[in-house]
Amino acid sequence: MILLLAVGGYLFYRHVNLSPNGCESDGSGQVIMLDTGQAAIAATIAGVAHSRRLPAGAVTIAYATAWQESHLQNLPDGDLDSVGVFQQRPSQGWGSASELRNPVYATGKFFAALVKVPDYLRIPVAQAAQDVQHSADGSAYMNYEQQAAGMSGPFTGGAPHAVWCWYPQDSSTAPQITPLRDELVRTFGQLAVQQGAGGSAASSAPAADVRVRYRAAGWAVASWLVTHATAYGISNVRYAGYQWNETAGNRGWTPDPSAPSGSVELR
Repeated sequence: MILLLAVGGYLFYRHVNLSPNGCESDGSGQVIMLDTGQAAIAATIAGVAHSRRLPAGAVTIAYATAWQESHLQNLPDGDLDSVGVFQQRPSQGWGSASELRNPVYATGKFFAALVKVPDYLRIPVAQAAQDVQHSADGSAYMNYEQQAAGMSGPFTGGAPHAVWCWYPQDSSTAPQITPLRDELVRTFGQLAVQQGAGGSAASSAPAADVRVRYRAAGWAVASWLVTHATAYGISNVRYAGYQWNETAGNRGWTPDPSAPSGSVELR
């Protein structure tokens, strides 16, 4: 059963009965339900913002745009020649269709255009989005401003342990460290990802740890790992006194006093 809730002029889905997989973002009590694909893209957008040292306000604008353009999904096509999460058009100079289907690339192009908008953090979110997108109806971005603002804190790490997902239990896989490291660096920029002793799914030792310099960055990385767990065989993430487990359901992060603060551990 899915209950459709109208909150502040926008709609989002909240699962009343827990589905086999899904994600939640909880910013100051504003719980937003996402499917795992939407959450992975949201975490990627926040990661690219981190790599460019952009504030949460830039992420809010990107989220409002992505919700309106694609419902936060990496669409293979769209109106005319539009593709990807921001529905950017190759014919308008955004890049090739194959490049724009890569959320990291598409997000980078969006932010590169956004920072050229004068006072983009001071003007209304919808106006900033429209100044980047030049869509037929720029007012439509207003529909997602509150939802986007509620997500930006959790995904950028400003709100700690506020993004979690749940998946069917699958302990047969071990973390894929090399592709994981490559994608983390591609998304967040330079990160120190160290392979640990946990080489099997059954091991209690960390398979890897990601060094972080400050708390918000750690939570942004942790959220990315949780939302990409099935893609890279991750079953457990520990950071800053909390841990997440793939089988925890909607309980999310649970206290773990031994979880490190200088790095994000994964198994």
